[in-house]
Amino acid sequence: MVTIFLAACSKKEDTTPAASTAASSGATEAPAAETTAPEATNAAPVDIKVFAVQETGTELNTNAFTKLLEEKFNAKFKFETVPGDGAKEKRQISLASGDYPEAYILTAYIDQFTQADVVKYGKQGVFLPLNDLIAQYAPNITAAMEAHPDLKAYNTSPDGNIYGLVSYTQCFHCSYANKMWLNTTWLDKLKLTMPTTTEEFKTVLKAFKNNDPNGNGKKDEVPLSGSKEDFGVRLIPFLMNGFIYDDDRNYLNLVNGKVDTAANKPEWKEGLAYIKSLYDEGLIDLGAFTQNAEAFKKIGENGNAQILGAGAGMHPAIFVNIDDGNKYSKDYNAVPPLTGPHASFATHDGGGVTPGAKFVITNKASKEAQIALIKMVDYMYTPEGQTNSSSGKEGVIWRKPTADEKALGKDVAAAFAPIPQVDGAAPHNTGWSGMGHFYQPKEYRDSWVASTEIYKSSGYERRLYDATLLYQGHEPKELFPLWAVWVDPADADESTMLQTNIKNYIEQGELQFITGNKDLNKDWDAYVKGLDNLKLSRYLEIMQKAYDATAK
Repeated sequence: MVTIFLAACSKKEDTTPAASTAASSGATEAPAAETTAPEATNAAPVDIKVFAVQETGTELNTNAFTKLLEEKFNAKFKFETVPGDGAKEKRQISLASGDYPEAYILTAYIDQFTQADVVKYGKQGVFLPLNDLIAQYAPNITAAMEAHPDLKAYNTSPDGNIYGLVSYTQCFHCSYANKMWLNTTWLDKLKLTMPTTTEEFKTVLKAFKNNDPNGNGKKDEVPLSGSKEDFGVRLIPFLMNGFIYDDDRNYLNLVNGKVDTAANKPEWKEGLAYIKSLYDEGLIDLGAFTQNAEAFKKIGENGNAQILGAGAGMHPAIFVNIDDGNKYSKDYNAVPPLTGPHASFATHDGGGVTPGAKFVITNKASKEAQIALIKMVDYMYTPEGQTNSSSGKEGVIWRKPTADEKALGKDVAAAFAPIPQVDGAAPHNTGWSGMGHFYQPKEYRDSWVASTEIYKSSGYERRLYDATLLYQGHEPKELFPLWAVWVDPADADESTMLQTNIKNYIEQGELQFITGNKDLNKDWDAYVKGLDNLKLSRYLEIMQKAYDATAK
């Protein structure tokens, strides 16, 4: 049950992602059976070479969904498969060598083409425009872009061409990723209440450190920890949001339509000073900024005694096991956004969709292959096709709900129910997992059944959903829509270089100031000047231009 939704939430998950939705309206009716009759033809199958990221537990050549597509669309795949590790480098090498296949189908949460890639290879003629193919052969894709204008914006490059398709997967709990999970059992034991301000949070952490909440007579508690592998260090933006909005990716804010950075403002300095005070008092684990996910989980699942007070992360499965019967999982509950001296924000990324493209057709594809490929993707924009592609076969991975089962979303009819998988069973290999993620708007994900017992594994997704409701609406009224803007191709290379350098500099500065390697009073002005020297003003100018073009 849990694995249905979590694959897109962690780069380390090898699990089966959620199914998709109806193409045009987000309807939640159950899909037709996966055995839809193939298109009648006497022609020889169309050979199609595809570069694909093959996930653990999936074997694309023998996969049931592969066979379904081949039969339904009279095609024969020849996959060039690569594992997630090094996927980006290998696909780039294939393009640079000129020895590339007819299509790329990637796994968005492992790797996909950036917007700059899409524009670059589209202009070079390597990636084919899909506009006419979609108009002629893809009514479901057309309907989806009409129903969701942002989907069209994601896919349409500045020259008006659609050179590739994103993975449109609106994961609600993923879209407010910077959460804090507090040990409420300890909170109750110490007769404390859920903190609502940055200072109350500090008071709770002090109590966790000094008042022996695990009751073993030792001062072994870790008040607060985190990891660098959960798509970045989550605890900094959660805490910073009490001072100034931290967008967690490029540190860009939007004020009255003007693009600016948060990372050189006095409020940013105040936020760093607050986080440093926690660090100096031993309330933040020394490894929280550098340790990997495995080390973080060793703290959360410490064998001798429970020692973790609060964990920063998208969801608690990052640091504790959530299997039924786990003795720690139920203890951790979400802390609402903290009110600080200047703000009470929650970082929002616009819905969890990553810009770029997971699917492209190259100029090596014959007309027959182009038509077959776009029809296949169009099929994956239907409930039947998307469910089969991303989750797997009905009766194996999912089933139709019973009358008494409740959908995840409020006032949404249940349409799909997961079938629990047996521990230790062989991979089912009936779907494409993350590679099959094409069209999953929130309204469909909300139609999956989730138990109302949120501390059971079958209710985990509802637990995350309910927690995310605490964060929803705490984003600023204006958000810089990094996920939807297209940078002018003439500025793309410069923008990428500036973005990388500035982001790395800001994040290095955070750690240096928090850990005391730099002094906030003595070194702040030099830090700000360093941002200027990295051409921050030029980067903001480029992003303003991109935003204005998008808004227009």
